[in-house]
Amino acid sequence: MIEATHPDLSVRRQCELVGLHRSNYYSPPATETPLNLELMRLIDRQYTKTPYFGWPKMTVYIQGLGYAINHKRIQRLMQKMGLRSIVPQRRTSQPAPEHKVYPYLLRHLEITHPNQVWSTDITYVPLPQGFMYLVAILDWFSRYVIAWSLSNSLESHFCVHTLQEALGQGQQPSIFNTDQGCQFTSQAFTSVLKDADICISMDGRGRCFDNIFVERLWRSVKYEDIYPKAYDNVPALTAGLGEYFPLYNNERPHQSLDYRMPAEVYFAG
Repeated sequence: MIEATHPDLSVRRQCELVGLHRSNYYSPPATETPLNLELMRLIDRQYTKTPYFGWPKMTVYIQGLGYAINHKRIQRLMQKMGLRSIVPQRRTSQPAPEHKVYPYLLRHLEITHPNQVWSTDITYVPLPQGFMYLVAILDWFSRYVIAWSLSNSLESHFCVHTLQEALGQGQQPSIFNTDQGCQFTSQAFTSVLKDADICISMDGRGRCFDNIFVERLWRSVKYEDIYPKAYDNVPALTAGLGEYFPLYNNERPHQSLDYRMPAEVYFAG
């Protein structure tokens, strides 16, 4: 964990040693009213269990816990959290009108080696006094987390920064897959991929299972680290994830990988 009062190492040096960006350490969490923060924590936990819950089912669930709220509040909070049901629906993650949407390239594609397909997504992370957003880039074949970052807003810049960090490690995929969220359809994001001659793939509307490996990553991160540790603030969250992702990559065996570690499979390829 990073110690702000460490006698020998500055916060900047500690961040460098664990591979964290100093801006993540200092970023304040985004805020909402205390009631909305409590509702968002309940929504996040239930959605992680039942990602097929859209706002109608989530409204019924929250009302069943004794909260006298209407569907409009749940709908707004889920939109703020970047959550959408995995079942087909008319409206889901929406690109800005001026943003180009690319076709989904992975249907019936056999994934056979590392760096064939990378994928990314954003998830909501609760904190006692607010919340953050977490983005990660994952190699589909090995489940190796190549880069990740935290932000207190859903603006595209932190996704672009994370993509640049991932590509700066010396490898790149043939195909990069995202959903149709405005962060990933933005010119700032897609131009980085096009400049590197990487094919862009985007999930179909209402088809979150097109990006299922990142959804499974979020479940692991939350149930194995974020929920049990209940981080109090952004520095603690940042430092904790800085420890978790190396453990996930290097020490956590995956059944789908014949109980090998993601790093073992990624670097063996």
